[in-house]
Amino acid sequence: MQENISYLEPLVAVILLIIFSLIGRVILESIGQRWATTFSHTSTIILLPVITYIITKVITGNIALSLGMVGALSIVRFRNPVRSPLELSVYFASITMGIAASVSIKWLIHFIVAILLAILFIKMAAVISRVKFKREFFHTSFSEGNSLSILEIEANNNIHLLDNNKLLISKKKNEKSINYVLASSNFKELQGILSEVEFHKELEGYQLKAG
Repeated sequence: MQENISYLEPLVAVILLIIFSLIGRVILESIGQRWATTFSHTSTIILLPVITYIITKVITGNIALSLGMVGALSIVRFRNPVRSPLELSVYFASITMGIAASVSIKWLIHFIVAILLAILFIKMAAVISRVKFKREFFHTSFSEGNSLSILEIEANNNIHLLDNNKLLISKKKNEKSINYVLASSNFKELQGILSEVEFHKELEGYQLKAG
């Protein structure tokens, strides 16, 4: 009976790792992290915890094998550029999931609960900031792999409504016109801004792209 339990535990751990990895992939997509939806990144998020779990189990209690594995793994280099600190954190979390599962399934569950609580508090902070203080908790950035909608406006003069807008990420002047670029994960928010400036005499043209 004890032998059956010892064989069953690794199987349960691998299944839980795959399930939690898929949940993490869905959460990343729901918060606009488009990079996570590619085949390579999805596969990495799912496979990395399982690979780490197996490696950790194999070298447990064997110093010679542990040193050999460290030497072998030191050959591996990440050549793919990391888009944001969040992507790096996701990979590190995947590795930690595998290590936690190899120690105890209890620690794996504790780790997942802690991550979910952190995400919950971040979402709550964003909602409270938007509702109570009327300001966005996060700033929009192209470099983070977010799914963003873009509003590009060409004007023959300054448009003060755009100059003071929190979504403005770029303003370029040339001899003939001024080019504004605004970005948001909320497409309707950009539509609202466009409706406010659409009939301004300074407006010469615009382009609205959905993220």
